[in-house]
Amino acid sequence: MSGTNGSEVVVVTGASAGVGRAVVRAFARDRASVALIARGREGLEAAGKEVEAEGGRALLLPVDVADAAAVEQAAEDVEATFGPIDVWVNNAMTSIFAPFKEVSIDEFRRVTEVTYLGVVHGTMAALRRMLPRDRGAIVQVGSALAYRGIPLQSAYCGAKHGIQGFTESLRAELLHDKTNVHLAMVQLPAMNTPQFDWVLSRLPRKPKPVPPIYQPEVAAEAILWAARRRRSEMWVGGSTVATLIANRIFPRALDRYLGRWGYRSQLTDRPESPDRPANLWEPVEGDWGAHGDFDDRAHGRSFQLWATMHRRALVAAGLAGAVAAIAAGRARR
Repeated sequence: MSGTNGSEVVVVTGASAGVGRAVVRAFARDRASVALIARGREGLEAAGKEVEAEGGRALLLPVDVADAAAVEQAAEDVEATFGPIDVWVNNAMTSIFAPFKEVSIDEFRRVTEVTYLGVVHGTMAALRRMLPRDRGAIVQVGSALAYRGIPLQSAYCGAKHGIQGFTESLRAELLHDKTNVHLAMVQLPAMNTPQFDWVLSRLPRKPKPVPPIYQPEVAAEAILWAARRRRSEMWVGGSTVATLIANRIFPRALDRYLGRWGYRSQLTDRPESPDRPANLWEPVEGDWGAHGDFDDRAHGRSFQLWATMHRRALVAAGLAGAVAAIAAGRARR
């Protein structure tokens, strides 16, 4: 805890909605001082009020993470207001739902600048402050798509793959330097967030996350845990684990499967509105909160995540059970 009032100082990018909004709420419940970075003023203001209602302190920073200088200035403002940064969560993203052949080069570049370079910019700003102090944690919010690309999201999948490679390279450097700064990446499953209402889409029907779907609070729980433990990477949700294992064993079979079913699994039965908003270049107005339109299909818990967080206890219980079984067998003999 290093803030000016003794509280944990946390920076969250993409803080106004979706997973970022859930992360902000989770840290606020621990009375953290939270700096919220996003472009949309209304969403930032609503999220800031939630932080204060939970007993935390909020600093609103309307910043586009694609602007490296603006991110650096935001980090300076955070430390001037709250004190040294303890945790930096790189979560901001944007995407395009469309076949690659229908995406312009400027659109592809924009997704890359926000989703990939935004993480690079945030990491640089955090490390400039954490390395001299030899402490702090940086969490990259990843995805199963960091390992396994799917159709209709080529720019986003490319960006997430880039974050994975960047993070692995940087982690090796930090280990070489024997620093106490912690770097983690959390690979998420499909989440019920508002992005499916505002990401630029050229699909004929409304997009949806590929089931199974999880609530953003599941992601927030994993991100907080990763920030406070020395875990380099976490996979969240049984579907993430299954996808990544299948991709390692049967990558070409998964290509064919996604070529056949990958479009359909991302489309609802509802036609897309011609007035659909898009946040690629400008923030969408209003406060969108953390949840999307799929509450009735989203899981509020993940047994896989619970098992990951309690694996030592599970291993101990398993060993105790094995010992008891062996003892019982000997007694019967």
